[in-house]
Amino acid sequence: MASLGEPKNTIAILNKYNFVFQKKFGQNFLIDPRVLEKIVLAAGIEKDDLVIEIGPGIGTMTQYLCESARHVVAVEIDRNLIPILTGDTLKDYSNVTVINEDILKLDINRIIKEQNGGRPARVVANLPYYITTPIIMGLFEAHVPLLNVTVMVQKEVANRMQAEPGSKDYGALSLAVQYYAEPYIAANVPQNCFMPRPNVASAVIRLTLHKEPPVSVEDEHFMFALIRAAFNQRRKTLVNALANGVGELVSKEAVTDALGRMGQPATVRGEMFTLADFALLSNILQENK
Repeated sequence: MASLGEPKNTIAILNKYNFVFQKKFGQNFLIDPRVLEKIVLAAGIEKDDLVIEIGPGIGTMTQYLCESARHVVAVEIDRNLIPILTGDTLKDYSNVTVINEDILKLDINRIIKEQNGGRPARVVANLPYYITTPIIMGLFEAHVPLLNVTVMVQKEVANRMQAEPGSKDYGALSLAVQYYAEPYIAANVPQNCFMPRPNVASAVIRLTLHKEPPVSVEDEHFMFALIRAAFNQRRKTLVNALANGVGELVSKEAVTDALGRMGQPATVRGEMFTLADFALLSNILQENK
């Protein structure tokens, strides 16, 4: 089977099936073997691994994953790609299952139980950028047993995922990702590595899941409500941002009092708070409810 990492082979397949790129699915196929190798390397795939690939496209990355993993489950939403995958580009691989489904509606816990006996799997994806965050957070919040998630994302999203307090990229996404996983940017990927070329630069980021959350919090849903409110109005002090965002849950006085107990000034902004700070604030406010 000809490697789809070579542009001429990708073009041949697209022409053979008269494939039309669907803008609604954000389709951009990788055509650089070096980037494909970097993704497999970053994911740390071993011979006994189950890999769930989200958005295999015509199977470019899937071929590389099949060479490295015990089994690959490729989840593709575009039904026009299924005949290409099952009847052509992946037909020589016995260790792949192709599922035509929306990943947001799929029970991944069930797949891991059936295909991997419940042992943690790895996720690899070249995601449409508009749906990156819902998919990643959906996996984390459902507590799917995973070793890591290695995804191609918009470069600025990758920067936000690993941003530190006080930086311009730091926000609710940084905290949400870092609560569940340790982010590491494995490669920057220019536009010319894709067909068609996207308008933005991309990056490969690996999110290695924590065995235990790095902070102890009584109610993670309440903590994330505080975090979202804090960053919805970045320019406001934390006291005012929370009063506007979650005023029905907690009073201004309670927030001011909690900050005092933490040794924080009433003028502090959310962007200066670490994950540990938000966890402590959340716990104090819960305790005083």
